Amino acid sequence: MSAFRLGATAVEGKLQGNSGMVPSTRVLSPNHKEEATANGGRAPRPSALRPKQYPAGKPRKRAPFWQAAVFASVALHVALLLHNYVVVNQPVATAPPRHEHHQACLMQPDSAASGGNSRAATAQAPSTGKPAVTPASVINLDHGDPTMFEAFWRETGDAAEIVIPGWQTMSYFSDVTNVCWFLEPGFDHEVRRLHRLVGNAAVDEGYHVLVGTGSTQLFMAALYALSPPGAGEPMSVVSTAPYYSSYPAVTDFLQSGLFRWAGDANSFTGDSYIELVCSPNNPDGSIREAVLASESGKAVHDLAYYWPQYTPITKRFDHDIMLFTVSKSTGHAGTRIGWALVKDRAIAQKMTKFIELNTIGVSKDSQLRAAKVLKAVSDGYEVAAGAKGAHRLFDFGRRKMVERWSMLREAAAASGIFSLPEETSGYCNFAGEMAATNPAFAWLRCDREDVDDCATFLRGHKILTRSGSQFGADPRYVRVSMLDRDDAYDIFIKRLASLK
Repeated sequence: MSAFRLGATAVEGKLQGNSGMVPSTRVLSPNHKEEATANGGRAPRPSALRPKQYPAGKPRKRAPFWQAAVFASVALHVALLLHNYVVVNQPVATAPPRHEHHQACLMQPDSAASGGNSRAATAQAPSTGKPAVTPASVINLDHGDPTMFEAFWRETGDAAEIVIPGWQTMSYFSDVTNVCWFLEPGFDHEVRRLHRLVGNAAVDEGYHVLVGTGSTQLFMAALYALSPPGAGEPMSVVSTAPYYSSYPAVTDFLQSGLFRWAGDANSFTGDSYIELVCSPNNPDGSIREAVLASESGKAVHDLAYYWPQYTPITKRFDHDIMLFTVSKSTGHAGTRIGWALVKDRAIAQKMTKFIELNTIGVSKDSQLRAAKVLKAVSDGYEVAAGAKGAHRLFDFGRRKMVERWSMLREAAAASGIFSLPEETSGYCNFAGEMAATNPAFAWLRCDREDVDDCATFLRGHKILTRSGSQFGADPRYVRVSMLDRDDAYDIFIKRLASLK
């Protein structure tokens, strides 16, 4: 019956598309002139025009052309719909109910409406466009693409799923009373909730939460906000080597007159500067503090990796500017959401202005998804506390990182030509126990005497890494991502162990 109802709707839509008029009879019944053309220019045969004779000896009265056209149109649409229903057998998607309440963004999709088959297919779909790996593949560990977490999120079911109605998130504005007027209140709430749970950063002592398209945009916003516009020369931007390879590239990309890259903080001698402090550090995982001290100097703390799966949470930081991202905290790099915790209101306003001029705010859809993801993480420890089988992201992440670092150290020892930083540990306030550091990247050194460039050496064995020279360090070092999928990581470990 649903197919026939759809058929009727299709016919109604067809009539509406013709301004309420029935189809032209010329479509179904050519006139005499057209038939003559079809017969090579000759007049139509008399038999083609003569009414047929029936047993009663009288010609049957023909129905008007418009009735025949309507009947044919209905029959055609019904036949097509029945064909799609019976042969293709695709379920018809049901639109979610329309609620006017703001929480509609967190509605769960109806499994019956979406169909079991389509849900199962989606569950198996890859989250990346990279091809599947084989033992002969080139293993690309140059980027910190956090697909390792995909296995965890596949097991959480609909805990992090959202449905966003078509009418929602259409305005530029989220909360005009907030310094960051494009920050979704739900995302603000979940950010503060997660930091309170983990205890890695202060959020309640007058801090402003700012949202950005990844922490990279917030890093740029911080440079803009901290650089005096009337200075005679650009503000120097520094970081202790080895520093994140994107710091110099992003700082100098637009060749701004406000700031410029000035290299290693340990060799800097000026008074005015912006020091970038990444802790745990990318690429070597070390715990960092600012090395410069000056009244004219400013510091930006990049805490993207200060989460329990990578390092013990030893203290709650309360720096002036702290940067975080869902990319490394939950693995959702493609959502492109980061956030900053900023003490000073004037600095927060300037950073917001930069994002306003740069991208006119930040995607609300991405914020809503990020909020639901962060909520699922917190719920795993608060709502489901003590529940058997609860999905706890940081527990999963720590198990995986401990396992992977153990495999890497064994492979390096088996090879005999590689070395790694010494393992460190500390008391983790979040876990309530001693925990080792298991950084998201490995700072790997090639000790073979005839190898001066470790990245080139590994590339020759189909392993792509990032050279230490890009981090202001010796090219005998490389940065290796520890966050790829199991299949790629396993091949990497076997290949590394075989190198002599």
